[in-house]
Parts: sequence; C-alpha cells; structure tokens
Amino acid sequence: MKSAILSVGTELLFGQVTNTNTVYLSQKLNLMGIDVMYHSTVGDNPERAKHELRRLLEEVDLVITTGGLGPTQDDLTKEMAAEVMGVELVLDKEELKKLESFFIKLGREMTENNIKQVMLPVTDGFALPNNGGTAPGCVFEKNGKTVICLPGPPREMTAMFTESVVPYLYKKVDAVIFSRMIKTIGIGESQLENDLQPVINGQTDPTIATYAKEGESCVRVTSKRATEAEAVAAVDAMVEKIRGLVGQYIYSINDEELNQVVARKLIEKNLTISSAESCTGGLFASTLIGNDGISSSFERALVTYSNRAKEEELGVSRETLERFGAVSEETAVEMADGLRKVTGSDLCISVTGIAGPSGGTEEKPVGLVYICLNYKGEVDCREYRVRQLNRNWIRNYVVMLMLRMVYQKIK
Repeated sequence: MKSAILSVGTELLFGQVTNTNTVYLSQKLNLMGIDVMYHSTVGDNPERAKHELRRLLEEVDLVITTGGLGPTQDDLTKEMAAEVMGVELVLDKEELKKLESFFIKLGREMTENNIKQVMLPVTDGFALPNNGGTAPGCVFEKNGKTVICLPGPPREMTAMFTESVVPYLYKKVDAVIFSRMIKTIGIGESQLENDLQPVINGQTDPTIATYAKEGESCVRVTSKRATEAEAVAAVDAMVEKIRGLVGQYIYSINDEELNQVVARKLIEKNLTISSAESCTGGLFASTLIGNDGISSSFERALVTYSNRAKEEELGVSRETLERFGAVSEETAVEMADGLRKVTGSDLCISVTGIAGPSGGTEEKPVGLVYICLNYKGEVDCREYRVRQLNRNWIRNYVVMLMLRMVYQKIK
C-alpha cells in the first residue's frame, strides 16, 4: 500500500510549530509495511488543500491528514476531504452527546461553532473517537481510495492513531516492514560504506543504507516480509554479517544515542564518573544525567570556566595556566587529576577549549579543544580541532567527543 501525509496548518508553513506529526506517522506506517511516498504541507486554504489532496490521491492509495478538525472557520480539512471524496457529512448524534458532555464537565457553555466538529461521514466512511479532545477524526473510503483525517495536536493525534487507525490499517496490509538502526563511532560514512561492500553489493531484501550524523555514522537494515517474525529474522541475520565486517565500530543496534549506551554501561559495570567542564559549561553532565538510573554512577559535575575556578576547585597550578594557558593539554590533565583527587571517581573527564566565535588566535584557533580522561590514574589526553560552525554546534560536538572517549574506555 502506498501512502502520503498531508499536514494542514498555516502555522506549519510559518515555522511557528514543528511538524512532529509527520515524523511519527512516517515511522509507524513504514513499520506496518505501508510505503510513505510523499509529505505535503498546506496552509489553512481549502482550495489549495483540495488541489493537493486530489494530486496525492492520483499517486497513492491512502492519504492521512493532520490538523484542521477544530471548531473555527479555518478548520476545514474534513470538509475539504469530504468534497474531494464525494462523501456527505451528517450530524453524528453519538459524537454530539460526547461533545456536550465534555463541556458540561468543564462547566462551560458549548458554542454553536462546535457542532461542525461532529459533522462526520456515515456512508463511505466512519468516525474515529477522540478520547483526548473535542474533535473526532474520520475515515473516508471510496473507489479504492482512503483518506484518514486526524487532529493536529500531537497528543491527540498519536492516541487516535494508536487506538483506532492502527487496528484499521492492519486489516489492509499484506506485509510488515522491520528495521534496525546500527550506530557506529570512529569510522566515517564513506569508509563504512566501503567496508560494507560485500553485503551492499547485490542487496535485495534486507536493504542496507548508510547515513552520516555529527560524530558518528549509521546503517539502517530493513526487511519487508509477510510476517513480523520473518522480517525480524532477516534483519538480525544481516546485522550479524555487518558485525563481522565493522563490529569494532558498532556501539548500538537498537537506534540508541551514545549517551544512553554510555550511561547503561557505566551502571552495568558499577563505575563512577565525574566531570570538570570549561568550554562546554556543564553540557556533558546535563546530557549524561538525562538518563534514568545514572545517579548510581554520576558523582559530581564542576563547571570551572574561569582560571580562578580551575585553581580553586581543581588545584590547577597558576604556573601551568600562565605558561601553557587555560586551553592546553597541560591544563586539561591537571583538571582531570584534580577532579580525581576531589571526587575519587573511577572516571574523571575534563575539557577545555575555545568555543568562539571570539577568543581564537592563530596559534589557538576557535574549535581547539583538549579532553582528558583519567581512568583510575591512567591518563588519556587528546587534542581536537573542531570545525568552526557556531558556538553551540562546537559545544555539542565536543560533548559527543567526550562521550566517545568514555565509551571507548569502558566498552
């Protein structure tokens, strides 16, 4: 089955709202074996919306719309879909009772314009209950084509899709798609693809695709089979072949982020960690602390931004700071050593660098970073020269480098 997603809302075109609905629906539909061929977005203009819906229905079997089901005059998605599909909307008395009950519970009077929300298809379609809001969704079915109208608020949309749309669509699909995202570090995308040529050449099912992200490379392995069990088995068999080729670079086969894997391994190995950050300003600690259960491993985080802080909190010598500067291997080593003396943590990681956009020199440009990992007295300090994109990008990339150093030490 081929599908498309049509998002309706001028706020999406203005960039006032991030369209998370499309990402969610694409992921879920693909997992169900439904190919997503198009993403389209239109404003609250019925003529343009009708034109786009007609165009999509010429190409696909199923269109899912989001947004435009509310009570106001610009909420016209359902009416637009009914016109394009040639289906009459009538007052749904059961949904009207639910709507009236909703307002009674709130102690508010229901205004007349809310009635349009319960004008729904009875023939060639049916209503989809909204257990989290006032606007029901609906399904239109005619001439071998299907249009499903879902509300715009993500909480309402995801609940309606899970509760009503998924069971409905599973009756229509004849295949299941299953994917695994393999995450790697320490190898670039081009080298990764080159190393995987033995399994990429002549691929049919499962299919293999490489992707590049900042600081890492990914491989998506996908299979489309008659049953989920068959698809999972085919993907897992291919993952094992990929392990045999690039296993030393793989840190996850379940689409996890590096910080999640690092946190889990720290907890599993009963290791403690502390951080002393200068240019990242606590971002490393914040990223790691975002993982549940990390309190058993994360001991302490110090943001030692100034030279004075480095001296007072970590015992970095004034002579080192004056001779080599705050951004130097020597300072990073003393920061990590001082942190270990203060905390006694198994892993003590320090970072100092120039995040820019100002502060760089010819000798020490923006993007110069030193990361030192002190693991039970064993010192590993590395110099990095990060691309000068912008301050926040540099800080985030440096955190990735710090996580990579920790992972490589404890994996």
